[in-house]
Amino acid sequence: MVSSTFAQLNRPDGGPDETELRPQSLDEFIGQERVVENFRIAVQAARMRGEPLDHVLLSGLPGLGKTTLCMLLARECSARLHVTSGPALARPADLAGLLTSLERGDLLFIDEVHRLPVAVEEYLYGAMEDFVVDVPIDQGLAARTVRLPLQPFTLVGATTREGRLTAAFRGRFGIHEKLEPYPPSHLVQILRRTARILRIELTAAAAEQLAERARGTPRIANRLLRRLRDLAQVRGAPSIDAAIAHEGLARLGIDDLGLEETDRRILALLNRALPGTLGLKTIGAGIGEAEETIEEVYEPHLLRLELIRKTARGRELTQRGHEWCVAHDAIAEATDES
Repeated sequence: MVSSTFAQLNRPDGGPDETELRPQSLDEFIGQERVVENFRIAVQAARMRGEPLDHVLLSGLPGLGKTTLCMLLARECSARLHVTSGPALARPADLAGLLTSLERGDLLFIDEVHRLPVAVEEYLYGAMEDFVVDVPIDQGLAARTVRLPLQPFTLVGATTREGRLTAAFRGRFGIHEKLEPYPPSHLVQILRRTARILRIELTAAAAEQLAERARGTPRIANRLLRRLRDLAQVRGAPSIDAAIAHEGLARLGIDDLGLEETDRRILALLNRALPGTLGLKTIGAGIGEAEETIEEVYEPHLLRLELIRKTARGRELTQRGHEWCVAHDAIAEATDES
């Protein structure tokens, strides 16, 4: 029998959607206190001067809230938000129409801004500094450009790879903010808020388990909560308690450190290479993952836990990582014997 708490999520009129999980104001945003306070000051100062907000560069790992913060900035500035991404802007012409359609004070959000082609990036320089854009007219020998003025606007760029931005481009952003992984205490608050919106009963012990294993990322925490909701619904449980959380996380292959199967394969590969190191290409070939995926998705958490380290020769296992591998092998052997 399915409990009424979970059954109501399957109403014909639908339960809460993803947009409802996002904070609706900076006051509702949990964590990243320094960044949020800096944005409050910047927005208030821009309002007092009657100017658009300065261009903003947001960097950090995926799932930390860059897109959410951009939406909140638009709301705080009472501005229209235009959303695109680096891969979608293949040519300067793709950007020209978007820029000329902006009104004064609008926010243009470019996700994955580090993936902008060089020609498009350079095309933005004049738009960001002088609010002008050069539009090509005709082709061949008769080709010429016409300089069009733009309405003052705010460019918000989000990137997971700030190092890939050129110094000239990065220097044109007046506000630089880097989002850091969230501590478990903040993730617990986020999980409780999400549970209220989804109308899920979540015990304190279960919330703490999820927070400890969510890799410091709200997106991962909310994803795990949804999967535990599925398990509780199938089990007919009235709430997500510690037992449901333990079973659900075990089914997902997530251990006490938040490590997944791919993380464990990386550690095992590096452990076999001791006392040597392995390059990203070798690790990728060994586990069947793209180098970029390893570097952006898996490696940051392993580095934060000090299980691996980067060296000039490649990646190597730390002493703590080796001890984890030894303990993991011992647990696996004991499980096989039983």
